[in-house]
Amino acid sequence: MRFADGPGVHCEVHVEAAVPRVWELVTDIRLPAGLSLELRRVEWLDGADRPAVGACFEGHNRHERLGEWRTVSRVVELDEQHVFAWAVTDVDGRYGEPTLDPARSMASWRYELEAEGTGTRLRQSVLIGPGRSGVTLALERWPDREEEIIAYRLKELRAGMEATLSGIKALAEEGA
Repeated sequence: MRFADGPGVHCEVHVEAAVPRVWELVTDIRLPAGLSLELRRVEWLDGADRPAVGACFEGHNRHERLGEWRTVSRVVELDEQHVFAWAVTDVDGRYGEPTLDPARSMASWRYELEAEGTGTRLRQSVLIGPGRSGVTLALERWPDREEEIIAYRLKELRAGMEATLSGIKALAEEGA
């Protein structure tokens, strides 16, 4: 896979809890910081306290190769109890020109929920780019290793999503 192809990955899980309970967990933006391998802390910005299209939140991340950095994400889609999606931007210009423009996002994340039997089918997905990120820095340094770099990053993202979905599943089923 190449960066220009818009690389992405998704994971899904069946959660034996009703959609409203799962929705409550996936829209708690602070929850993944306790489950993720990379995300450390998240806070709503500009007085927001829950998801709404256009609302922004700040994330603080850490990666063994890239160190620590801050992002600002903007909610780009919200369909109550079905879809929660946001675009992650490089507001500080760590990887290039600073931006809050979702069209130049470092990545786009999405949760989708669907009733399934007595529970919920929960899907999480991410698309890398089209904006600059740690991936683009690596590609500039090692252009001949593009497929390897993309595959490695997608593997990392999949592991993070699996950990997050596993944690959401456990919390939802515990409270069901």
